[in-house]
Amino acid sequence: MIPNITQGDRMAGLMIYLAGPGRANEHEEPHLVAGDSALMAWHDDNELNRDAALDIANALDRAKQFFETEVDGGHVFHCSLSLAAEEGQLTDQRWGAIADDFMKEMDFTEDGGRAPARWVAVRHGLSKNGNDHIHVVASMVRDDGTKWNGWKSKYKSQQAARILEKRHGLNLLGDLRAERGFTPAEQAKAIRQGLPEVERHSLARTVRFCATASTDEAEFVRRARQEGILVRPRYAAGRIDVVTGYSVAERPRKGERAVWFGGNSLGRDLALPKLRAGWESSPESAASAVAEWNLAARNRRPVNPGRETAQPSAELWRKYANDVSSLREKLATTAHDDHAAWAQAARETSAAFGAWSKRIEPTPGPLADAARELAKSAQLRRYPARPAVSLPSARGATMILLAATSKSDRAAYALMFRQLAQTARAIHDMHKATDDLRRVRGLSAAVVAAGKVVEASATVQTLTAQPMSMETLRQQHPEASEEALRSRLLVERSRGGSPLPPVLTRPEAGQLQGAQSRTGQPHWRNNPGIER
Repeated sequence: MIPNITQGDRMAGLMIYLAGPGRANEHEEPHLVAGDSALMAWHDDNELNRDAALDIANALDRAKQFFETEVDGGHVFHCSLSLAAEEGQLTDQRWGAIADDFMKEMDFTEDGGRAPARWVAVRHGLSKNGNDHIHVVASMVRDDGTKWNGWKSKYKSQQAARILEKRHGLNLLGDLRAERGFTPAEQAKAIRQGLPEVERHSLARTVRFCATASTDEAEFVRRARQEGILVRPRYAAGRIDVVTGYSVAERPRKGERAVWFGGNSLGRDLALPKLRAGWESSPESAASAVAEWNLAARNRRPVNPGRETAQPSAELWRKYANDVSSLREKLATTAHDDHAAWAQAARETSAAFGAWSKRIEPTPGPLADAARELAKSAQLRRYPARPAVSLPSARGATMILLAATSKSDRAAYALMFRQLAQTARAIHDMHKATDDLRRVRGLSAAVVAAGKVVEASATVQTLTAQPMSMETLRQQHPEASEEALRSRLLVERSRGGSPLPPVLTRPEAGQLQGAQSRTGQPHWRNNPGIER
């Protein structure tokens, strides 16, 4: 949450502006969401007009006029409290609680032992950039004629914002574990085409799992093109042998143009320099990468397909499941303030869920939602050079899930999901320990939803007269671990049912329109896994 404080001397002018149409007619239904008790007793949450705005301004100014107290720079305190676009919209009740707590932290109320100052909080819709926000207006003259102390008020407002972010479950601005926002044009396009999410989110998921599954830059380019997205490099000035960045786009529908997104605009962890830190680097791999970028720029087919075309063996399934298990065990002893380590774990786990979603979900479902929530935990405002501790890599899980086929061993699938879900739970517990309530809620809902799908697909439907037991499996597979045995038992008891989440579908375009007509909002915006 970003506070922005200004000071002035025209209370009536400010209130008329807040209750008016705005500079670009962006103000919609201006109304109060909070204020001091005297003002809220006279003014409810009805839409404000010019007369109401003037009445409120006169009430706010009463102490200043009665005591004739002079304040350097003006007696009008104005602070906007704004959320990032990707945080969506809060209810009036939540904004009211935030405004009350903010004014207490800023010492405008009687809670600090001084006379209170008069104030209100106005809400009038989203900003031009799609940010949900409120405006807090107050008199800097208290009801006993003394002045509110504005010393270091901007610093204090930032400290108050950090406190309220934790208290009310908002994004923590210090770490900024959140995805990139999207524009109104992207939102309108998704609604128009009946898509379950905006292109920016689907592209970010694809780029993340392609990058994580790859061992070098050339493989990443080939994988991204193999997944059906358009890829183009950004060259250094005057060069075609030095790539400094990239852009990607979904293939456009007939009659429409492709919309390109740079890597950094998809996610902080998806900028090319950040991706390169996780790949092998040598003169040979750099030359291969440039060759693949040049082919992509000219829309030519790759000359030397590589690892992305291979089929993994059963042994690799178990190896990579064990790698995820090792990562989870290491996270149990990783300090919560080692942000780089947790971001790495979240990025790799998100990529694995995203790869799984790509293979079995025709439209984004619970696995895609889990991938998206985990990806938010991979976003940091500043990335340290390296984690404080060295973590085992879970990149192999993404590679093998991308290569999975219907013939892949079902017990291996079950074991892989169990390990990924437990790793996601470890990341959830880290956020809980650090009071990052928004990430806690998002991850909890996403992992539970994905787990229910898996559980439902593996529920025992018809047991044999003598059901398989763990003891029997131990005798049959003496070399297997307990995790592998539990996964195999799950498969055996499913009587042919798969532990894989079933293929999920969302409503067709016609059904989406029907949902919109009933709720006033398109179906995809009401999905708790997709933020507005």
